Amino acid sequence: MNAIRRLCLVLGDQLSFDLACLQGLDAERDRVLLVEVMEEASHVPHHPQKIVLIFSAMRHFAEELRQQGFQVQYVTLDDPQNTGSVPGELQRWQAQTRAEEVHVTECGDWRLEQSMKDCGLPIEWHADSRFLCSRDEFAAWAKDKKQLRMEFFYREMRRKSRLLLNDDGTPVGGAWNFDADNRKALPKGVKAPYPARFSADTITREVIALVKERFASHYGAVDNFDYPVTHAEAQELWAYFLDYALAGFGDYQDAMASNEPFLFHARISAALNIGLLDLRQVCSDVESAYWSGSVPLNAAEGFIRQLIGWREYVRGVYWLKMPEYANGNVFGNSRALPEFYWTADTKMNCMRQAIGQSLEFAYAHHIQRLMVTGNFALLAGIAPSEICEWYLAIYMDAFDWVELPNTLGMVMHADGGYLGSKPYCASGQYIKRMSNYCGDCAYKVTESTADNACPFNSLYWHFLMRHGDVLRGNQRMGMLYKNLDRMTEAKQQALWQRGQMLLAKLDAGEAL
Repeated sequence: MNAIRRLCLVLGDQLSFDLACLQGLDAERDRVLLVEVMEEASHVPHHPQKIVLIFSAMRHFAEELRQQGFQVQYVTLDDPQNTGSVPGELQRWQAQTRAEEVHVTECGDWRLEQSMKDCGLPIEWHADSRFLCSRDEFAAWAKDKKQLRMEFFYREMRRKSRLLLNDDGTPVGGAWNFDADNRKALPKGVKAPYPARFSADTITREVIALVKERFASHYGAVDNFDYPVTHAEAQELWAYFLDYALAGFGDYQDAMASNEPFLFHARISAALNIGLLDLRQVCSDVESAYWSGSVPLNAAEGFIRQLIGWREYVRGVYWLKMPEYANGNVFGNSRALPEFYWTADTKMNCMRQAIGQSLEFAYAHHIQRLMVTGNFALLAGIAPSEICEWYLAIYMDAFDWVELPNTLGMVMHADGGYLGSKPYCASGQYIKRMSNYCGDCAYKVTESTADNACPFNSLYWHFLMRHGDVLRGNQRMGMLYKNLDRMTEAKQQALWQRGQMLLAKLDAGEAL
């Protein structure tokens, strides 16, 4: 093989034609490298559909690059020469091609990026321009701040992007944030649009067969895979959401309903996170939908806030604080993750619904993750590392940069409040208000201490009691502790005893 000038590595979550390291490539002298490796597919037990998505999208992307005239070296998982790791393949192909330069775009995983930096190759690193805020820019914004607040960062990103701004720089509608208008439960009779789905082509069917053979031990269904695996399909999914669901997203983005896994959500996060959709185009389309009068402001602003606010914010926190951030555990949690997180075998209907659909579709929307499965893990004192691994494994869109801060910081408050100002803890009353789950549950959400009482109720107060030394000083928790202090000693004791009993069951490996 003749020596080449540049070897450009493209990772499975970097499938964008605008990727920084792809720019300026010469079709004759340079080569693009994509690799399927066991280390990345199995360092946590990823949902089979997630592996199918990434491998199939990678194979389709490689074909499109070839059609554009690029020289592409593609290594399949079952290639007998496959070393099994990204650094190993990078070393192998650099030696084989005798590449003068090795080019890589910033990773989405500290572990992977560090392993490549340690592999002994002189790599030229490129900033990931797919994001609105660079790592350096976020670090400059966060400098000298003891605590960060997403709201203030979000306003900076709005100013930078000029999205939903008046000519004088003020926010459209007179406020930066319409979150208070985005918390409606789903009324009876309101139907969400049927989700857009995509049939598996030959490439995807081959990948499904491979995943069934090589990852049979991983939890989650695979035969009903229906996600977009090309840029064209991802655009179809996005256009469908714009036409049929965005208008309802604002009102009902926090709503939950039995046997309704998608409601008015876009299901684009996986495609966006692996490069099949462009952040700037998506935000521009939402703004245009607002200006054209087809969607209300609370829908447009709420959706844009998720992307240029929260999504960019958690990435910034991740790269600012890693690797120490991953060890956060302010409450000292050590309880093992219950087995029912992997099976959905629980009498709690809200948990059964959220976990069951996660196993079936590798998907749950943000409130199901935060206020059902996440809330339970927080109240039950699950070890942050175990619940973080579960989220990373089970969800189609989960990559370390987005999963870790969301789970460890927002869900578990394990960073002590650096990312979010208060724990997102709630009793069963929140779930009752935002869903119809409680009507079909074996437990009674109106009860707190009875044998059939909703576990969320006593565990909520148990959590507040056992962590009062950490949380009583939090101004945003003051009203909660006033409510606790108003209870009689007998009531507090009953709540504590039921909480103790439920936690003992978890420790004994029993499903609730």
